[in-house]
Amino acid sequence: MKRYHPFLVTLHWVLATAIIFWLFMGHTSLEDTANTDPAKFNMLKTHMAVGIGILVLMLARLVMRFRSTKLTPVDANAVVMNKAGTIGHYVLYALVILMSVSGIVSAQIAGLGDIIFFGSGAPLPETFDGIAPLVAHKVLSVVLILLIVGHVLAALYHQFALKEKLFSRIWFGDRN
Repeated sequence: MKRYHPFLVTLHWVLATAIIFWLFMGHTSLEDTANTDPAKFNMLKTHMAVGIGILVLMLARLVMRFRSTKLTPVDANAVVMNKAGTIGHYVLYALVILMSVSGIVSAQIAGLGDIIFFGSGAPLPETFDGIAPLVAHKVLSVVLILLIVGHVLAALYHQFALKEKLFSRIWFGDRN
C-alpha cells in the first residue's frame, strides 16, 4: 500500500482543518470576548459542540488507524528522526484527546452543559478563572500549536528536502 485508507485521509484533513480553526477561535475571539457579551453564549456553544465532534472523529481515526493496513514507515535514514515521527503522531492524538477531555471537564465544572445545551436560563459565570482543567486546556492548546507547527515543518522537510513524496500517502488516489 502506498496510501492511507480514504477514510483515514478524509479524517486527517477534516480534523486538521477543524483543530486549526478551533485553536485559532479559542485563542482569539473566544478568549477575547467577555462572559457578559451575549455573543459569547453562541461562541461557546459552537466551540463546545465542535470540540466534542473533534473528539469523536479523533477516536474514530485512532481506531481506524489501528484496524487498517499499515503502510511501510517512512525511513529518513536517521533513527532519532524515525522515532520522533512515530512518537510525534501519538503525542498529537493524545494532545487532541486531552484537549477535548479538559474542555468537557471545564465546561462541566462551570455548569456550561446546563446553561448552553439544556437551556437552564442561568447566565454565564462572571469568570472562568480558577477552573484547573481550563488552565490545562489553555496550556495544552499552546503545546498542540507548537506540535502542529513541528508536524507541518517535518512533513515539508520529508516532502521537499528528502523528496519522499510524503504528501501522496495522506492524499486521495490509487492505494497501490
